[in-house]
Amino acid sequence: MKALKIVLLCCAVVLLDGCIAGFRPIASRRADRYQAKVDSQSLARSRGGQPAVDGMTLPWVDWSNYYGTSDASRGVAPGAFWFSSASRGVQGALLDLEIQRLELIKFNLLDNNGTYRKYVLDPDGAAAKTWPEMRLPKDHPNYQEAGGDAAQQICTGELIRKRTLTGICNDQLNPLMGSTGQLFGRNVEFDTSFPDLGQNTLTRNRHGDRLGLLRPDPQVISRRLFTRRQEHPETCREGYGAADPSQSNCDYQKASSFNVLAAFWVQFMTHDWFSHLEEGHNDNEYIKTGCESQRVNNVEQPLSPDDIQRLGCRPDDRIDRSYVAQSTPPGTFSSGGKEYLERAPKTMRNTTTAWWDASQMYGYDETSGKRVKRDPQDRAKLLQVPLAGASTAQGLYLPLFETGDPINPEWAGQEATAFPDNWSIGLSFLTNVFAREHNAFVDEFRKQAAHAPDADSGLRNPAAPAKVIRNRDVSSDELYDAARLVVAAEIAKIHTTEWTPQLLYDETGYVALNGNWSGLLGTRAPVLTKILQDIVKNGFGKSKNPLDATQWYTIFAAGPGIVGLGSLDSDWDITKPGSVNGGVNHFGSPFNFPEEFISVYRLHPLVPDLIEYRDLKGDPNKIAARLPVVETFRGKATEAMHSRGLANWGLSIGRQRVGLLTLRNYPMFLQNLKMDRLESTTKQIDVAALDLIRDREHGTPRFNEFRRQYGLRQLTSFDDFLDPSAKLSAGDRQEQQDRVKTMREIYGQHVCDISKQITDAQVNADGSAITDCLGKPNGTLVDNIEDVDLVVGLLAEPVRPHGFAISETQFVVFIINASRRLFSDRFLTSSFRPEFYTTLGLDWVNNNGPGKPRMEKGKPNGHEQQEVLPFKRVLMRTIPELGAELENVVNAFDPWARSRGKYYSLDWTPRAGAESDDAFRK
Repeated sequence: MKALKIVLLCCAVVLLDGCIAGFRPIASRRADRYQAKVDSQSLARSRGGQPAVDGMTLPWVDWSNYYGTSDASRGVAPGAFWFSSASRGVQGALLDLEIQRLELIKFNLLDNNGTYRKYVLDPDGAAAKTWPEMRLPKDHPNYQEAGGDAAQQICTGELIRKRTLTGICNDQLNPLMGSTGQLFGRNVEFDTSFPDLGQNTLTRNRHGDRLGLLRPDPQVISRRLFTRRQEHPETCREGYGAADPSQSNCDYQKASSFNVLAAFWVQFMTHDWFSHLEEGHNDNEYIKTGCESQRVNNVEQPLSPDDIQRLGCRPDDRIDRSYVAQSTPPGTFSSGGKEYLERAPKTMRNTTTAWWDASQMYGYDETSGKRVKRDPQDRAKLLQVPLAGASTAQGLYLPLFETGDPINPEWAGQEATAFPDNWSIGLSFLTNVFAREHNAFVDEFRKQAAHAPDADSGLRNPAAPAKVIRNRDVSSDELYDAARLVVAAEIAKIHTTEWTPQLLYDETGYVALNGNWSGLLGTRAPVLTKILQDIVKNGFGKSKNPLDATQWYTIFAAGPGIVGLGSLDSDWDITKPGSVNGGVNHFGSPFNFPEEFISVYRLHPLVPDLIEYRDLKGDPNKIAARLPVVETFRGKATEAMHSRGLANWGLSIGRQRVGLLTLRNYPMFLQNLKMDRLESTTKQIDVAALDLIRDREHGTPRFNEFRRQYGLRQLTSFDDFLDPSAKLSAGDRQEQQDRVKTMREIYGQHVCDISKQITDAQVNADGSAITDCLGKPNGTLVDNIEDVDLVVGLLAEPVRPHGFAISETQFVVFIINASRRLFSDRFLTSSFRPEFYTTLGLDWVNNNGPGKPRMEKGKPNGHEQQEVLPFKRVLMRTIPELGAELENVVNAFDPWARSRGKYYSLDWTPRAGAESDDAFRK
């Protein structure tokens, strides 16, 4: 049997690259990492021909030049994909990504909670599964329930049956992990964070004395590198629309294959994952936000009144400073001749849960939980009500906050939900949709219970595990908790298999993300999937060898997929932590999001200044009005939702394209956002400048060292931000050159000193240290490329894999964290079972709704028998008026009127029936 498992395992692994011989060794030290650059021209030519060979000399990843990773122009034969050059290219790309993930897990997990010393010094540190730092403290209300002062705290009983309000006991053996109030981690070495502090020689050599919270000036960067250019400024008025609304128009650079619904999805997700705020506010101290200085001939000089007027910035803007949890000097320790910090110089707390638990809807602490309104007629449901003067046939909506609800004044008039800050029309849309989905599940369960009241619901109580809980026995609270599990899992599935593959619109992203969820084998080979699960969980999952527990674990998990890992054991037992908790793997470091994950989710350029509003009952192809996004914030979002309806807003944001994530494409209204709560004379804030300030406050490394820390090749001058492609138009080339010129003026240059080493995260090709001269002769005038802010660099990257809405640097941060939030969550691994979800709930998540899976028409991007994706089905279920519109849609985050055309085409052409759509007018 063991031999059979090995044979089957090898067959699965071979899917990655045709032969395992192509798998390179995992680096033993950080400086020797893969960098997503192939070792030989012959391998590059085999995987991608001459374009792959040509790309070897560039800083950017090689796999984006392989066969099959682009559109139909790169050798795709969909009818025989797995026997074509495209197969070789895509499999090579997947192999490259797996190597990156393995090395990211090995080098980029740094916990701020006191566990890092053991992770480095203990030979088995990378295989650790429990940490005393993750125990509930004595003053915690659930201390005794979790085992109190026992040597090993173990959550049992009611604490493990559901997703708890604060996120405790998701991990049975580490009750505090991922819960509200835990410290954000890091993906970068602690001593590279907070570079403005100049805390070590390498950092001082890298940046000199050029950095500070307001250096280079954030508002100057915003106005010179971020502002959207307007052909007719009077029709936009800084994002607030024309005086005559019928004349409103704001120019922006548009993406072709991502819609505004996808942009609002980002906001919906980040509200669930992380927050530095406490009830919508930061610290009480107010700080400046720039508009004070600029570089002139490499000398920092104050802005003159004329400069301020020309730039349009505001020196009197103020914002509340970020909360800091710890700022005392961290302890140190030594290993292998190197000194390490035990934590970052400063730490911040995550004020929501880090789990994928829909906490933005259901709550994350006592206060937020009080904002959630359950239906008094059926406590299993979320309260929804008809609009004033409307019938229930027109749909139900979340109720509004009432007097006595624990909210800030600026949240008055909004729908009642747990996380109401920064409320927008998109949040209103998505929260209402998933409240309806929650209630749809409850209704279906009630229907099932009425038909078969004595049938087994699937639920079990660990206090009485042998007792069958019949459908009729399921309490309202139990059904509410199961519905939350279902909705949270649906959201995770949508993000993993629908939103992210559309964000990364190519075959590599599609296969990798679907593999993360359901495995490279999916449901096509259930026997092999079960064997692989057994190997992962009971073989490598139980090994004390750190190499096995990290590297091989993730490789073999690609076969069966992460979701449901450990849930198929024949001896699974709800009373045993080895069953309930056995499928998770934290890779030696407690789970929480790192600060760098927050940084790469600064995706504001996706948002247009005006929403192209459409009326479903009129002509969906006509833009009825262009409405300022800023007029659909906070209570105005609820007013707009109620006056125009869920279906019309879905149609509008579903059809409209997002903005490109590039420089000079930032929403103008966000650069001029009015906020009455601010204690400043302007009562305004430039969010683009604030993005830079928050990254600096949170200690995010600047762009070039950030890339090195994640195992990507460094840049050596601002000219590396120029796209070398011969296909670039003259106008685009001129624009890139102007951006590079502006970056050089903002960040400046200096005379380099070759004696100064600036990093130990990478070395030169000859093994020598990287110095201040970045390969140029001593005394050369070099660009201050090391000082470029992360968000500036991300938006400036000129070369991206085909279809990517984000940069490759952002993507590599997703590689580690997108997988890890699945691997670490027992409710998505070993507790992904009917004992928690109900049998109906588990089927609902697996089949994208009640009943059997439905199949999409045709062969989207050459895929045979593609299931109708989960969010499309959620929308059709919760907003049936959109049924006819969505029948034409494959992915709900693709603009709904766009023709998907041939294999991963990015052409902006209308689908059948949308030829007259205003969006396609020249």
